[in-house]
Amino acid sequence: QVQLVESGGGLVQAGGSLRLSCAASGRTFSRYAIGWFRQAPGKEREFVAAIRWSDSNTIYANSVKGRFTISRDNAKNTVYLQMNSLKSEDTAVYYCAVSRSRFSKTQDSYNYWGQGTQVTVSS
Repeated sequence: QVQLVESGGGLVQAGGSLRLSCAASGRTFSRYAIGWFRQAPGKEREFVAAIRWSDSNTIYANSVKGRFTISRDNAKNTVYLQMNSLKSEDTAVYYCAVSRSRFSKTQDSYNYWGQGTQVTVSS
């Protein structure tokens, strides 16, 4: 199994930046891709970004493309989400997740989930 811990959330003004971290432990050999998802109050969870571990190939939701960047640090077993030009619409709980076998935007492709970290963007 894999354990995931998110950190770096907080309150930031619109137009500002924030970097989220996702630290992995356990059977990390089983990872194929790591994704970020978010859920705003009263809304469904949605895909944000994902990275394939083997070659660092990335995919993004249209709503964040050009503003957010996903990256990895193999030595630290950590994935980052750099969030720039933040908007009020980005306010949500952000979750990282591991897929054992797929590089995908869909939630059912992911097998392990972190506890989430709150991001609040003020106008």
